[in-house]
Parts: sequence; structure tokens; C-alpha cells
Amino acid sequence: MKRRRWVRVLFRRRVFVSALVILQIALIILFIAASSIASQIVGISLTGISVFVCLYIVGKREKPAYKLIWIFLILMFPVFGGITYILFYTQSNPRKLIKRINKTLEDTQPFFLLPEHVLPELEQTGAPCVPQARYLQDYVGFPVYKHTQTEFFNSGESFFQRLLIELEKAEHYIFMEFFIIREGYMLKSILSILEKKAAAGMDVRIMYDDLGCFLSLPINFKEYLEKRNIKCKIVNPFRPIVSSLQNNRDHRKIVSIDGKAAFTGGMNIGDEYINTVEKYGHWKDSAILIQGNAAWSLTLISLQMWNLDAAEPDHYADFYPWKDSPCTVEDDGYVVSYADNPLDKENVGEHVYIQIINNAKNYVYINTPYLVVDDNLLSALSLAAKSGVDVRIITPFRYDKKLVHITTRSYYHRLVQAGVKVYEYSNGFNHSKTFVSDDMVGTVGTMNLDFRSLYLHFECGVWMYKSSALGKVKEDFLNTLPSCHQITLEDCHFNPWQRFVMEVLRLFAPVM
Repeated sequence: MKRRRWVRVLFRRRVFVSALVILQIALIILFIAASSIASQIVGISLTGISVFVCLYIVGKREKPAYKLIWIFLILMFPVFGGITYILFYTQSNPRKLIKRINKTLEDTQPFFLLPEHVLPELEQTGAPCVPQARYLQDYVGFPVYKHTQTEFFNSGESFFQRLLIELEKAEHYIFMEFFIIREGYMLKSILSILEKKAAAGMDVRIMYDDLGCFLSLPINFKEYLEKRNIKCKIVNPFRPIVSSLQNNRDHRKIVSIDGKAAFTGGMNIGDEYINTVEKYGHWKDSAILIQGNAAWSLTLISLQMWNLDAAEPDHYADFYPWKDSPCTVEDDGYVVSYADNPLDKENVGEHVYIQIINNAKNYVYINTPYLVVDDNLLSALSLAAKSGVDVRIITPFRYDKKLVHITTRSYYHRLVQAGVKVYEYSNGFNHSKTFVSDDMVGTVGTMNLDFRSLYLHFECGVWMYKSSALGKVKEDFLNTLPSCHQITLEDCHFNPWQRFVMEVLRLFAPVM
């Protein structure tokens, strides 16, 4: 597989698509500006449209932060602000996608509870997390499982080593779903196994987000895989259309092996994740391996995405690994593999995080690469700290996105003032996404504490109660603290210009 050079890329689809998007935006602005100058009536009409659009936005079922930014933009540009909003949303057609998602969810829902029904058993324990388990199973449809072993990986290197071992064990199928896939040693090592398994007749699939891999893969990567009998699907292809659907990226990271073992977490496929290439200092990341019944949920979650636009969807029961004999994996607490999609208006990831924070009695330890959140999470974190809960958050000192990092720091003052202990990982970039509380409950997954992950992207995670991996998550957090700088109130004192920039960035946080 030959690496594409930038000179060749310039004339290919990626730059062409980007140029068309920019051209559309420019034409919209020029057209409206010209119209408003040519006729005062047109200007008044467009301003009237903006007023009605503002009223529509206020009544919309949407996060206040998203309403605020659009109303702010329309107030700044009353002539073409409203028509821009209309063009932005009417060029996308989420109804068709929502219909496909609902159909896929309906088709797969009966298969989630195939192994067992253990929620009543958990309810009998009277554990504080029972309401959260009920929410995940009864409302959003992700069952509580036993007969599941959990193993936490506190680095990309340890995850990668174990991933190769588990891939070699595959007997029937391998499903891989990633936001970013980048050429290099990591991808080459994985592909060498996948090609061998596919040649042996196994069902091997790779699915990736088009925007996430926009400049990281050769344009012919899909054809390269298919020539080697590896099925490939590109999720939500990036098109030259100004559309709200371009925000809804597949940010999940899932590897399912025979439905019996599955990985998820912060890890993508790229050499920076395993520190063979340095991008932002040492890359700190995490992942989790689940073996047993709960791995089946992650398999179905990945199959849901695969079959969204399939002419002939898979027969989901064909992939169920325990048809002939029951799962014999020993119990390791209670486990829920869950997912979130941005088009159902149900913020599953945010609710998982908030419930963990609200139920905490002694401590909540959080790893996140970004801390760009709305008032719900800010209030939950602040109230927990004010109530005597030891709330600690590790964010990166080295950043991958400067504006997002500045925005993250804009939240420090309120949190530190409330008693939340905020740390920045000094050795490099902390990409880990973990929550652990009271040695009893926690989650490892793909969701950052930012607007995109919580409200715009397709995400997934593993929720655990009394699982052995939770001790490793806590241990990793505490072992990371000596490599961090704790933020004090003095660190949160910024000059007037810095505060102004931060306030502006906070306003635009929902679109970062």
C-alpha cells in the first residue's frame, strides 16, 4: 500500500470536497449581502426571517448552549443569520437517517437480552447504582450482564499488545470500528493478522469515520482492504454540502472478536497512541477488554452501525456466540455495554456521567482530554465537591487543539473555587476517558467531557459495578497524579484580554 504524497492529495477528493464547502459558504454570504444592498425590502424580509428563526430556536428541544450560539450569531448578523440557519439545517435530511437508526434499533433490540436477565438480582442488593442500571436497561435498552470478565489497560502499548493476542485467537469473525485509522506500524501489525484471518474464510470487517480519517488514510484504502477479502464501510462520508449532519461523526472505538471478547476505550489506530511516534509528548490513554456476555452488546452496537444503510441487513442471531452452550465466563461484577447516538435526543453518555457524580459518597476520579461542558455537568461536579466528595479531574497540559485547551482552562476557576481538584498531565497528552467512584462503580469508553462527544457524536462505553477493572482504573488515576500539576486559584487568574478571549471561546464551545 503506497503512501499518498501531499502533491497528489491536493488534486483528490479531500481537498476538492473542502473547497466546495468553503465555496458554498462564500456564495451564501455574497448572495445575501448583494440582495440586501440591492433592495431594502429584501433586507427587511431577511431580518424578519431571522426574528422568526430565533423564536423557532427558543422553542426547540435542544441544549441551551446551542440555542445561545445561534441566537448570538443571528443578532450579530440579522440580515443573513436566519437564512444561514435555515440553509444549514434544510440541506441535511436527518429524518431518513433517524428512520434507519430506529429501524436498526428495533431489529436488534430483542437480541440484547439473549444471555440472561440479571437486573432483578442487582435490584435485590439495594445498591445505590440500581437507578442507573434501570435507566440503561429499561429506558435506553442496554442490559445488565454477569458472566463477564473485565480487564483495564492504562496505556496504548499494553492495549495494543493484548489486542494482537486476542485477534490471533479469532475463529469466526472480527469487527473493528474506529474514528481514526492512521498508516504506520500499528495499522500494519493489525492488518497482517486480519489479512491472514480473512484468507482463512473468516468474516473480517473494518468500519471507520470518513472525517476522522480524512487525511490519515490513502484514498484507495477501502479498495485495498476489499481486495484482501476484508469488508470495509466508511461511515457518514464527508460530502461537499453545508449540513448539520457533518457534525454527527462516528467517534466509537470497538473491536469485537467472535462476540466473546470486545475492546473499547480512547484508543484509535495510529502510532502516536502507542508512543512509537511522538505528537504531543507522552500519549496517555486507556482501554478495556470485556470477555463474556457483555461483549455481545458491543458486537450488536457495532453491527447496528454497519447495517444502517445495508440493503440486506445481517441476521443478528447468526453472530450470537452462545447458541450451542451457555457462557462459562466467571462473574466479575455487573457490566453494561452502552452506546449513544446524537439523533435520538437522549444524552446517554452525559446521563451516565452525571449519575455517577450524583451518587458518589466518597470520591469521583475523572480522566478527560477536554473539559468543555454545559451547566448540568458543571453544577453536578461543583455540588459533589461542595458536599464533601473528593472530586478530581486530570486534563492534559500538552494539547492537540489550542482553542479547545484554552476553553478547557476557562472552566477551572469555577471548579477549583467549588472544591474540585483539577490537574494537568505534565508529561504530554492525556487522551484517557475514565470515571471511577467509591471503589464500586465506573465507566471506560470513548466519550470526552465536551459538547461534541456528549451531544453530537456516536459514542460507546462500558459501565461497571463491583468489577475488578475498577480497582485498576483507580490505581492508574492515583499513579498518574505525581506526573501532574495541580491547578490552584492563583493559576486561574488571567488578565482582562485572556478573560475576554476565554469568554468568547466559551460562547462557541458547542461547535468546537
